[in-house]
Amino acid sequence: MDAETGIIYINSNEMAWTGALAPNTGENSPRAIYMSQCSICHGENMTGSPPAMPSLIGVGGRLTPVQIATAIKNGKGRMPGFPNLTEDQSYAVINFLLSGESKELASAAPPPASMPYRFTGYHKFIDPEGYPGVAPPWGTLNAINLNTGEYLWKIPLGEYPELASKGQKNTGTENYGGPIVTAGGLLFIGATNFDKKFGVFDKSTGELLCEATLPFSGNATPATYEVNGRQFVVIAAGGGKDPKSHSGGIYVAFALPQESPNTTPIPGQKH
Repeated sequence: MDAETGIIYINSNEMAWTGALAPNTGENSPRAIYMSQCSICHGENMTGSPPAMPSLIGVGGRLTPVQIATAIKNGKGRMPGFPNLTEDQSYAVINFLLSGESKELASAAPPPASMPYRFTGYHKFIDPEGYPGVAPPWGTLNAINLNTGEYLWKIPLGEYPELASKGQKNTGTENYGGPIVTAGGLLFIGATNFDKKFGVFDKSTGELLCEATLPFSGNATPATYEVNGRQFVVIAAGGGKDPKSHSGGIYVAFALPQESPNTTPIPGQKH
């Protein structure tokens, strides 16, 4: 938000998700699925029998939901896969494993479901190639005048490197982490999940002034500070939202150019 102009700058995900309700019967309840499919090895209280049968207590701290889902479907080590489980049933088991309800599992007579229906979860609406199943742009950066409610400008934010290499650029992508604006008229943002870009835009027009590639995606909001009269911008880059890329943890700082003949531009600056 720019208090001087009344303009708010927002990055947005332009993609569809689906959700549904299912009867919360004994057959469909997460507890019942765990007891029938998992407890024979991992135990009623999730403690397992290490090392052959690992404990599932705190599994969310060791594996991501995607990794758990892959293990359930395909198996892992001594554990066979469970292709018989539907996507909804697998999702229910994952939620149950992450909920920490191991004490209730140990009871002889688990209480009945308190709600007649359960939410089957949010699912991205994607095409057969794994991209959002709606027309691009799939992510945008927007400037909105709060005094009128009108868009000042709207541009795609982010690219899929594999599509950009084929000439399909400016598709926009899923993005998490906000922008900041400065009194000098600049807007800084990372946020994009796949291209690892950190961009500097003209806050009045949305024009890209320069950009740099981060080691990992910068799914965070930048911060700015000053040292000895020179302004710096820093962003946390950790990634983790692109299954095709590694994740990490690093802070990347950029120095804004000083007004002198010996100024060194921000890495990646376009001339």
